[in-house]
Amino acid sequence: MKSAVITTFFLALLAAAPATALDMPKGPVILTISGAVAQPNRDGTAVFDLSMLEGLKGRRGVMDTPWTQGEVEFSGPLLREVLVAAGAEGGRLIIRALNGYSAEVPFSDARDIDTILATRLDGKILTVRTKGPSMLVYPFDQDRALYNEKYFARSVWQIGEIEVLP
Repeated sequence: MKSAVITTFFLALLAAAPATALDMPKGPVILTISGAVAQPNRDGTAVFDLSMLEGLKGRRGVMDTPWTQGEVEFSGPLLREVLVAAGAEGGRLIIRALNGYSAEVPFSDARDIDTILATRLDGKILTVRTKGPSMLVYPFDQDRALYNEKYFARSVWQIGEIEVLP
């Protein structure tokens, strides 16, 4: 019982601690998060290179998608972890591709669903030619109910920017 109280105390302390500042990227910037960002590292935005993204908690998922042939493995940070690193909080996200396509995604999709900001496909770094530098991938392997047009439209690839809105 005493250890549970101590654990709860330390968890509360960690939750109350201020977030650490976001490091500056050392490599080319592949993602910019703008809008409601509390941890900016460049001109009011949070920018990330590949190493920064891949250093965040993530997951691998083996699944089939409408954009791939057969089962493939997507891996990368969880979208929620990227948003936490940026200190982002809001109600919706505008996810913009390099080609101008954009999709509005409820912030709850990042918070409540294990969405991956995939940086790799079958272990290989995503390039613009292979839908990179990053792609929003819903966990179709965990929940087949997500396998529908609503979530397909939100599955942006060639992501360059995420705008966080109220």
